[in-house]
Amino acid sequence: MKKLIFTIFLFMALHCSGIKDAEFSFISNGKIKLGVITNYGAVIGYFSKTSSEKNLINSFDAGREIQQSFYGDTDGSRWPGSPNSEWRWNPVQGGSWQNDKPALLEFKNTGNSIYAKVHPRNWAGKQLLKDVVMEEWIRLEGNLAHIKFKFSYTGTNIHKKIHQELPAVFIDANYETFVYYEGENPWADGSLSNRVPGFPNESANCPENWAAYVKDGYGIGAYFPGSEHVTLYRYVEPNQPPEVSCSYFAPLGSMSVTPNMEFEYDVYLTIGKTEEIRERFYKIHCESESFWNKILKFFF
Repeated sequence: MKKLIFTIFLFMALHCSGIKDAEFSFISNGKIKLGVITNYGAVIGYFSKTSSEKNLINSFDAGREIQQSFYGDTDGSRWPGSPNSEWRWNPVQGGSWQNDKPALLEFKNTGNSIYAKVHPRNWAGKQLLKDVVMEEWIRLEGNLAHIKFKFSYTGTNIHKKIHQELPAVFIDANYETFVYYEGENPWADGSLSNRVPGFPNESANCPENWAAYVKDGYGIGAYFPGSEHVTLYRYVEPNQPPEVSCSYFAPLGSMSVTPNMEFEYDVYLTIGKTEEIRERFYKIHCESESFWNKILKFFF
């Protein structure tokens, strides 16, 4: 699966045209500002502190940003990234490799929250997938953006079990150092690991369920409860515009896409120093653990 993910995003950098007509819709709470690209599936294409206006998300093409992307069986489709082999059924929230737009079915922006409902595109085949619905709920909570993603499939095919990106996360390549905890005693203030990943994909085990890309100890982090294994790389193309380069990671979950499937998961984003990022995610972890302890006490 690492080869699969490597292949798709490698050639997105080499063979895809950048988005030229992005239409953003923003929310802000005075601390952070988040923007989605409404004409490309409402993918998250902007995230900054309101005080700096420095966007930390890479939004070069329809397959970058922070968004849902799922994989199924080979489907006979081909694209420049796989000239000698069939590609997979691959619903991508932002559209196809040629930036064919998905269908935005519903959208709401309250100023502090966003809801979007989308029919995605098949990445290589480019078809609009009306048997797939991708939804997202985004809410700003202090220094955190809380995103809930939902994937629904009403088709008839039973796809084999495979690793899925939960979600795909593309960051400005200036943030080159990947930071995470990989020890055996999570949330005990253990030392963090730091590395500048290479290309193609590497892997990391993240038992605290978070990771960040930073520069000089400052950057963007994501908390992804329920996932420990991460695939990552950093792609740098010196002979192209700077936005072609990117830092990437994706929490992984292994599952098959089957008829009437519905799958939901949560992700949290924040910007700050490494210690601030970890502290904020630790607070979410403690609140979640306290909630489940209350439930267990109630029933038992």
